[in-house]
Order: sequence, then structure tokens, then C-alpha cells
Amino acid sequence: MTKGSPGDTPDKASDRAPRDASDASDASDAWRRWHEQRVATVSAPYGPLALTGTHWLEDHPDGQLPDIPGRWTTDGDAVLLTAGRADGLTVDGRLLDGEARLTADRGPVGAARVARGERRLVVLVREGLWGVRDFDPAAPARRAFRGIAATPYDPRWSVPGRFTPYDTGRRSVRVPNADGRERGLALGGELAFELDGRAHTLQVGVEDDGSLWAVFADATSGSTSYRFRFLRPAAPDAEGRTTVDLNRALLPPCAFADHFVCPFPPPGNTLGARVEAGERELR
Repeated sequence: MTKGSPGDTPDKASDRAPRDASDASDASDAWRRWHEQRVATVSAPYGPLALTGTHWLEDHPDGQLPDIPGRWTTDGDAVLLTAGRADGLTVDGRLLDGEARLTADRGPVGAARVARGERRLVVLVREGLWGVRDFDPAAPARRAFRGIAATPYDPRWSVPGRFTPYDTGRRSVRVPNADGRERGLALGGELAFELDGRAHTLQVGVEDDGSLWAVFADATSGSTSYRFRFLRPAAPDAEGRTTVDLNRALLPPCAFADHFVCPFPPPGNTLGARVEAGERELR
């Protein structure tokens, strides 16, 4: 899983809970624009709906990946791709006839170095294991997409929060992932907040820009909402204050395609409350 999607972080206009009718209307309008942008992002040609496969090279020792031409093998800290002109693979826009040494793609999917027609073949590495993701704008899931079921904005779900970093800095816990494997999840501290007078905490990661990231479940998970969701509060201020806006709870990438490796919630990140807010499931 990649940590998040572009455009998911709340903007400044929505970093605080509304204080009056005008604020509530502004926040509702901001949420509507955010939701529209989310739908556009996930349904884009190289959005999560376009992912048709994630192939780990260790599972294919002969270098032959399903429905992907060429020979893909690990080569120390990189992937060695061998292909002929008839394979139709391009690297950096040029037809490959020979070998290319590839490192992990760090930019957007559309900028991946390897392509085959409109498909983009993204090289990734997770805990030392190399893989290739196949993104196809013609993916059936993208054609079948009808939208995201989401609860309209309600100010009661936007509450003050306080982030407390761990004394020891970042820590890592092992959690199951959506593909059945267990991987490390980096966490930077705890986010405390209240809902209807009840105190809650979430273990959260800290992104490079200081914003927070949590994977959580609640009493609706697996029934009226997806089995777990993501949350991306804005960077806390110098005193650790931020806003926990559950109106912007996100479906994880694996809700859109089975081939993502989303982490499950770490211990303690299942809320006892029913969070009837944010994105719930695909339509």
C-alpha cells in the first residue's frame, strides 16, 4: 500500500469545527468539494480502480509474471527487466530491446518508467521484497464504478484532537495486511479526542509534511461501512492541537481493488463508537 492518496489531506478551510451557521455551511461546501475530488481521483485513468494485479517477484522465480511480458528478476537493490521488441514494453518512453535495471517508482502511477500501451507497470519494494503492479485504464472495476457511498457532512463528527508523540520517537508494530501477509506499520504517537462525551485515542503515523495518518475500525465496520477506514488529520500545531474530522474518513485503496496491501488497524484502533460519517463503501 502506498500511504495515502493525493488530495486526501484536509485543507485549511476545514481544519476547525464550525462555530455558527455560516461556518457550518462553509464546512459542508468544503466537504462536498472534497468528496467530488475524491471520486475524480479514484476513478482517474491511473487511480486505484485501475490496479489489476500486484505480483511479488519471489512468487515467480522464473521471472514470468501473469499477463505481463518480459522477464522480471531481482538484481540486488533493483529489478532487472529483460525484454525484446516484440514484447512491446517501453522504458522511459523507448521500446526496450535488451535489459533495463529498475528501482522503485516513487512518483505518480502515470509517470512509471515501464509501460505497455496505456498500461503502467509500477515497480515497488516492501520490506526488501520486490514487486510489480499492473495499472490498466481499461480495468473492469474502473468501468463498473458508480461512486462512493458517503454520509453528508455533519459538524458533530468534527471535533478537537490532541496529538502526543511517543517519547521514543517512531515505533513499528506488525499488523496483518489485506493480502494476508504481515508487515510493519510505522507509528509516531497517539491522537486523543472525544465523541459524545466519550474519550477515544488512535495510534497514528506522521507523514513527511507533519500531517497524521490513522487506520481504524469502529462499530459500523463490516456492516454499514467497509471493514476499516483511513483518517488524515492536518498537521498539529506546536501544542499538538489538530481537528479530527471523521466526515473525511476514507475508504482504503483495497476497497477499490483487491491487489493493494493495505494494513489492518493496529491494536487499540478499533473504536467502540458507531462512526456514521465519511466514506462507507462503494456504490
